[in-house]
Amino acid sequence: MSGLTPAERRGARVLAIVLVIGTLTDLWRARHPEPAPALSPEPPAREAAAPPAAPPAAGTPRKAPPATPLDLDSASAADFDRLPGIGPVLAARIVEHRRTHGPFRHVDELLSVPGIGPRLLERLRPYLREPARP
Repeated sequence: MSGLTPAERRGARVLAIVLVIGTLTDLWRARHPEPAPALSPEPPAREAAAPPAAPPAAGTPRKAPPATPLDLDSASAADFDRLPGIGPVLAARIVEHRRTHGPFRHVDELLSVPGIGPRLLERLRPYLREPARP
């Protein structure tokens, strides 16, 4: 008999789990240390002779945005893929949304496409034009 109530036993188990997770995290960090930040504002002399590093790639090379705004109803997935912040998956979602829900009437309707939020829409707005209606 431990003299603990069931609630106290559950609390002790949770505490033990938290301690084990903390210990494992500390062990992981000890075996995989992060590089220490440079303390001096000037790089060492051997690094100064090296050419500057290119900015990190985000997985794909940068694409040139279209010269003229895209028509939402006639643009292909490849056209949408050239827009900043749009990759092939999101471009396919836009085309699929247009296919299943019908043509877009306003640029703001892109908010109903999963993955496009207000910030991305504002970034895309200069590259898009509303469809011309007869």
